Amino acid sequence: MLVSVVVPCYNSEKTIEKLVYLVTREFDKYPEYECEFILVNDYSRDNTFEAITRAAKAYPNVKGINLAKNFGQHNAIMAGLHYAQGDLILGMDDDLQHYPDQVPLLLKKLEEGYDVVFGVYRQRKFSKWRNFTGAVSKFLLWHIVDRPKGIQMSSFWLSRRYVCEELKKFDGYNAYLQILFFRTTHNMANVEIEHHEREQGKSNYSFIKGMRLLFSCLNYTVIPLRIATALGILFSGSGFLGAIAVFIQKLLKPDIAVGWSSMMCAMLVFFGFSFLMLGLMGEYIGKMILNLNKTPQYVIREIVGGDIEGEQLTEGGDQE
Repeated sequence: MLVSVVVPCYNSEKTIEKLVYLVTREFDKYPEYECEFILVNDYSRDNTFEAITRAAKAYPNVKGINLAKNFGQHNAIMAGLHYAQGDLILGMDDDLQHYPDQVPLLLKKLEEGYDVVFGVYRQRKFSKWRNFTGAVSKFLLWHIVDRPKGIQMSSFWLSRRYVCEELKKFDGYNAYLQILFFRTTHNMANVEIEHHEREQGKSNYSFIKGMRLLFSCLNYTVIPLRIATALGILFSGSGFLGAIAVFIQKLLKPDIAVGWSSMMCAMLVFFGFSFLMLGLMGEYIGKMILNLNKTPQYVIREIVGGDIEGEQLTEGGDQE
C-alpha cells in the first residue's frame, strides 16, 4: 500500500533531507507499505528548495514543488495533495517535531477502520506563548466548528485517499485543512504521540500568522454572526430597560442629575461592541470578495523529481 507523505516546507534546509531519510528508514521496517514524498516549498527565505532538489535526486520517490510566493501552511498542503498518488495520505511538519518513529502509531490506528487519525501530543514542546495561543485557538474552534466529540486536531495526521479527494474540491483561497476533514467525515480518532523539540531554528508562526489562521475559520461557520445577533438583542433589550428605568426615576425624582460618566461608559461599551461586529461582518464580506475574485490557493513556479518534473501549475491547480 502506497503512503503519500505531504510536507509543507518553510526555512527547513537543515532538516528536510534528514526527515526524508528517517521516514524512508521507518517505512523500510514495514514491507506492506511503500512511501512517496511531496515536499512543498512555501517560498522559503533560505535554501530549502535546493535541499528538496538534492533529496529528489537522491530518492526516486521524492517530488518537490516550489511555490511562487508564500501562501501559508494549509494552502501548501493543498498544493501537495494534488500530486499525492497514495492510498493513504500522511501530513507532517518539516522541523522533526513530528518524529518519524511515531508514524507506525498512526498507521496502526487507521487499520482499525478509521478514515482520519490525528496524532495528539502527550506534552507540547512549543514555547509558552505558542502553547497559550494554541490553547485559545483550540477552545474557540471546539465551540464554533462542527466536529466529532472528543477529537483533537493537529498538523500530524493520516487520512484515506477518498477523504483527501473531497478536500481537493475546496477551491477557496483560505484553506483550513483540519476543518475540511471535519466537514468530510466524522469517522476519525486520536492517537497519543511524542512531541519533540525543534532541531533547528525557531517556530515560523508569529502572532499575526496565528490570528490570520484563526480568522480563516470564518470560511466554515456562521456561529460568530449568530453570537453577534444574540448579543445585539441582549444589549438592545438592556438599553431599552435602562431607558425605562431612567425615565421612571426622573418622574419620581425630578431634581436628580443625569449621570454623565455612566452615560459615557454605556456609550463606549455599546459603540465598541458595534464596531467589533462591523469588523466581524467586514471579515466575512472581505473573504467572500476574495473568493469571488478567484484568489488562488497557490501558484506553482517549479516542480522537480518523480515523474512530474518540468510540469507547472497555475492558480489553484489548473495545468498550463
